[in-house]
Amino acid sequence: MDTFVVSARKYRPSTFRSVVGQEALTTTLKNAIAGNKLAHAYLFSGPRGVGKTTCARIFAKTINCLNPAADHEACNECESCVAFNEQRSYNIHELDAASNNGVDDIRNLIDQVRVPPQIGKYKVYIIDEVHMLSQAAFNSFLKTLEEPPAHAIFILATTEKQKIIPTILSRCQVYDFNRITIHDTVAHLQYVADHEGVKTEPEALNIIAQKADGGMRDALSIFDQTVSYTGGNITYQAVIENLNVLDYEYYFKLSDAILNANVTECLLILNDILNRGFEGQYIISGISNHFRDLLVCKDPATAQLFQVGASIRERYITMAKKCSNEFLYNAIEISNECDLNYRLSKNKRLLVELALIRLCQLQKPEGASSGKTEKKSPIEPITAKERITHKNPIQEKIPDKESVSSQTPAQDSTQKTVENSTQKPVAESNVRKPAEKAAPLKKRTVSLSGMGVSLASLTNKGEEETPDTGPATYHIGTNLFTEKELVNAWKNYARQLEEEKLLKNTMSLYIPKMLSETVFEVEVNTELNKQYLTDHANSILSFLREKLDNGDITMTIRIAEGNAIKKALTSHEIFEEMVQKNPSLQKLSDEFGLELS
Repeated sequence: MDTFVVSARKYRPSTFRSVVGQEALTTTLKNAIAGNKLAHAYLFSGPRGVGKTTCARIFAKTINCLNPAADHEACNECESCVAFNEQRSYNIHELDAASNNGVDDIRNLIDQVRVPPQIGKYKVYIIDEVHMLSQAAFNSFLKTLEEPPAHAIFILATTEKQKIIPTILSRCQVYDFNRITIHDTVAHLQYVADHEGVKTEPEALNIIAQKADGGMRDALSIFDQTVSYTGGNITYQAVIENLNVLDYEYYFKLSDAILNANVTECLLILNDILNRGFEGQYIISGISNHFRDLLVCKDPATAQLFQVGASIRERYITMAKKCSNEFLYNAIEISNECDLNYRLSKNKRLLVELALIRLCQLQKPEGASSGKTEKKSPIEPITAKERITHKNPIQEKIPDKESVSSQTPAQDSTQKTVENSTQKPVAESNVRKPAEKAAPLKKRTVSLSGMGVSLASLTNKGEEETPDTGPATYHIGTNLFTEKELVNAWKNYARQLEEEKLLKNTMSLYIPKMLSETVFEVEVNTELNKQYLTDHANSILSFLREKLDNGDITMTIRIAEGNAIKKALTSHEIFEEMVQKNPSLQKLSDEFGLELS
């Protein structure tokens, strides 16, 4: 019975020309051999499965070849090449540093280096995963690596170059291997499939190449797995089922639903994808890449960056024509924002659903602006203008012409008096200075929806309260304020705190600083103080907005840098923080009557 050999071993390159995706490095090595300019130590670094160890073996075989070809490739016929191909060469030694990483292992290697080669010119030592060597092993290897015998050449291979000490790096010629492109991977997979008699689809091989992420060994392993699953007929549908990859069709369906602002269809598609076992972050990341690919396909010059099969590329180009650049920019921003916040969200599914709803609002369906056609999206975004309405209290007093003409003579005379009294200050000062406060609102009403209650409050002295005829809206002004006024309001809120002593101490200790007209920052020294302010941010901002008559006030909290001067706490403050963490300390103090000295 024939022994099965995996494709990664069976089709492993044996010459420089058969190495895939590393033309620059193989050309450099061949030129070094041709010019007899061989270094005593090389370092091959790069991701897994890109050909580091393979190139090291080919290089070692080629420099020991007794009859090299004209293109400086090994002949595979001489005694040295045959011994290497049969894995019985005494000139080429491989050491796995992951399992031989001690000082004794390096000492044994150094003892072998002294023995000259029996066949060929050089003895080559390939040390794989060299970053796994211990610090002591590295140090014992330094002298030999710097000044080896003339017949010894060291080739170090690693996937994590940053873990190698600088004294080793300075003694080696460093070659950085790149990830193999999708195009090169697909071409090599097609070459293997042709030799194995396997039927393939270009889209299927493209999915395998994308899944391999630049590693040829991974691509060939997935190829063998898929051949076993399909029985020698690799199709696109079979690959996405075997690898559990989300089909492009779902992304196209989502795109159509988003362009039609159909929230219901988007949520149903999302539910179908989740039922297939895909994580929400995988979905939202795929949506981000999908809109990125659509943006790339907008221009024929950049469409070449999208490495997929021809049929799928045509579908992307067709879909891209339906999307404007502005829509794609905003869609990528929304999906990327959702991807960044996914891990922090407690309700992850809701986060993805909200992202889809926001995407549906980016572009209205055709006919939505005519007024005769119903909007397909049942959810509309809430703009800032709908949340906060800014009105001039003076303009509210001035009626329009129709209301003036319908008033009684007594009302008309009263109205003229009001107009005369209001026109003068307006003419004198059209632009209010930042330090000046806006005119106070005569009456503010708060409507509590869901309870059927309307409260009238904050009435100026001497003004009669008018009966409430229905729910009203609470209007907050846009008064400009100074940093001094902000600090005073901040301290006023802190002074009225009775039970929240820790919050009171925190607000007294840290004073806000203005960043812009409506944004201020509070710099604290500890995470605990930041948490106090974050937990009570809503009540603090409500008070400041009411006190300073500005509904746009925003607070940011930042922990100071390490060199910030921290104010020392008193013994009482330290004890209060300890009690906050462990309430049992307060009970202990009360039971034994303990007092702080």
